[in-house]
Amino acid sequence: MPVYTAPMEDIKFVLHDVLNIAELTKIEKFEEATPDLIDQILEEGAKLCESVLFPINQSGDAEGCTFKEGDVTTPKGFKEAYDAFTQGGWCGVSADPEYGGMGLPMTVNTVMQEMICSANFSFGMYPGLSQGAYEALHHYGTDEQKQTYLPKLITGEWSGTMCLTEPHCGTDLGLIRTKAVPNEDDSYNITGTKIFISAGEHDLSENIIHLVLAKLPDAPEGVKGISLFVVPKFLPEGMIRNPIHCGSIEHKMGIKASSTCVMNLENAKGWLVGEKHKGLKAMFTMMNAARLGVAMQGLGIAEVAYQNGLAYAKDRLQMRALDGVKAPDKPADPIIVHPDVRRMLLTSKAFCEGARALSYWVGKNLDISLHHQDEDERQKADDLVALLTPIVKAYQTDMGFEVSSLAMQIHGGHGYIWEYGVEQYARDARIAMIYEGTNGIQALDLVGRKMGAHMGRYLRRFFHPVNEYIEKNMANPDLQEFILPLAKSFAKLQQSTAIIAQKGLKDPTEAGAASVDYLRMFALVSLGFMWVQMAEVALKKIAEGSNNKKFYEAKIKTARFFFSRMLPEADWHFKAIMAGADSLMSHGEDEF
Repeated sequence: MPVYTAPMEDIKFVLHDVLNIAELTKIEKFEEATPDLIDQILEEGAKLCESVLFPINQSGDAEGCTFKEGDVTTPKGFKEAYDAFTQGGWCGVSADPEYGGMGLPMTVNTVMQEMICSANFSFGMYPGLSQGAYEALHHYGTDEQKQTYLPKLITGEWSGTMCLTEPHCGTDLGLIRTKAVPNEDDSYNITGTKIFISAGEHDLSENIIHLVLAKLPDAPEGVKGISLFVVPKFLPEGMIRNPIHCGSIEHKMGIKASSTCVMNLENAKGWLVGEKHKGLKAMFTMMNAARLGVAMQGLGIAEVAYQNGLAYAKDRLQMRALDGVKAPDKPADPIIVHPDVRRMLLTSKAFCEGARALSYWVGKNLDISLHHQDEDERQKADDLVALLTPIVKAYQTDMGFEVSSLAMQIHGGHGYIWEYGVEQYARDARIAMIYEGTNGIQALDLVGRKMGAHMGRYLRRFFHPVNEYIEKNMANPDLQEFILPLAKSFAKLQQSTAIIAQKGLKDPTEAGAASVDYLRMFALVSLGFMWVQMAEVALKKIAEGSNNKKFYEAKIKTARFFFSRMLPEADWHFKAIMAGADSLMSHGEDEF
C-alpha cells in the first residue's frame, strides 16, 4: 500500500528559515498572517490531506468517474471528502474576506496545493479549477457578478471551470468557433463545443460556473476577437437549468477520478466578463494561476512518489552492499545501500526540496505583486512571477513525471503493479506536462515573450539578485563548494541568453530550437540559487548549535548532491543551445 506524510518540517524550513515568510506581515492585508497562524493552518491542512484525501486516491483511480445520460458521478468517498474540504473553508484560503474568504497569502495556498496534489491529484482538480474561475471573476467581473458568484465559489457550494479548447484547436485559441449572440437583456446566447474540460460536470457541488471563450458576431479575426463569458450550469435566479451539457467524459491514462468532459452549449445563457474582444486577457488571469497550480502538481506528485520509493528502498532486501554486509541479521541488505538506488532517491529528494523553495518563492512574490503598498515593489515582484511561471510549470512537471518513473524503477517489478501505487503516480503525472500550455509552449513563451519583454526587464529581476548573492558570498569559505558551480552555470545562462537573443532576431527558428534547453538550464540555475541559500541557512543553524543538527546536515549533503550531480546538466543544455537550429531544421519532411 502506498504511503504519504506531509513534509511539514521541510515546509516550515523553507517558509520561515529560507524565505522569511514573516516579511509578508508588513503588508497591511497580511498583518495577522503570523508564522504561528500559518503553521497552525498548514498543520490542519496536512491532517486533511493525509487522513481524508489520501485514503481515497488509489480507490478513486480504480473506480474512476462514470457518465450516464449527461450526469457524472465521482468515485466513492469523493463527495464526502469534498464536503469535508469545503466545510473546513479550504476553497477560500487566499480569497478576499469581503466575499467570505480567509484572506491569507497566496503562499499558503501554494503550500496547500502541493499537499493536496501529493495526497490526491484527481481530487485537487475540482477546487483547483474553482480557484481559477474565482481569480478571473474577482479581477474582471462586474460588482453584480462578484456578489453573485464569488461567495458561492469560496464556500465550495458552487465550483468553476475553464472552457477554452475546442475539437479543432488547442493552443491556437484564435481558431475557436464558439459563438455568442447578444440578447436585449445584456445576456448572450452561446453555442459551441468545448473539449478536455476538467471538472466540467460532476456531483460534488450544487452548481458549476463555466468561464467560456467565445466570439461575438462582430469579432475581428484571431485572438483579438475572443470574449469571455460566465455560463452557469444553473441560472442563479431560480436555479433554472442552462443548456450547457456534458456530452461525454474522456477515458484517460491517469487522473481518472477527475472528470474530463466534452461540453456542448446550445444557446446557453451567459454574461460578458470584462470587455468585448478582450477575453484572452481575462482568461490569462486564470491560466497564469492555473500554471502555477500545475507546477505544484508536478512537485506534489514527485514528493509522494519519492516518499514511496524511499519507503520501499528501506524495506526491500536484495543482494549485499558492494563494500560489505550492512544488515548481518538479514538474508540480504535493503536496496537503499546500492549506489544506483541512492542516485535515484537523491535525484528525487534534491528536486523536491529545491523545487519547494523555488515554488514558495514564486508564491511569496505573487503576494507582493498583488498587495504590497509600494508600487515599485509590486512591479518587481510581478515581473519575477511572470518570468518564472513558465519555468516552474514546465520543469516541475517534467520532473514530476521523471521522479514518478524513478520511484517505479526503485520498486522494480512491483512498481509496474497497481497494488503498490507508484505506477498511478507516473500515469497521473504525465498530463501535467501537456495541459495549461504544453511544456514546449512554456519554453517558447520564455524565449519569445519573457526574454525580450521591456528591454530585458523580466530577466533583470532574476539575474540581478542572483549576481548580487554570488558577489556577496564568493569569498565565503563555507559556501565555496556551492557558490563556484552556481557562478559558472549562471555565467553560461547569461551567455546563452545573449546568443539566443542575437540569433533569434535574425531567425526566430534559432530561438525556438534553443527554447527547451534554455528553459531547463534556467530551471537548474534557479534551483541552484535556492539550494545555495538553503545550504547557507543550514550551516548557520549548525553553527548556532541547533538541536536539529541531523536535519541540517542532511540538507547540506543534499545540496552537495545537487551541485555535483544535477547542476552539471546545465552544461550540456548550454552545448545544445550553442549547436544552433540547423541539425533540427535541415531535414525535409520526407526525410523523417
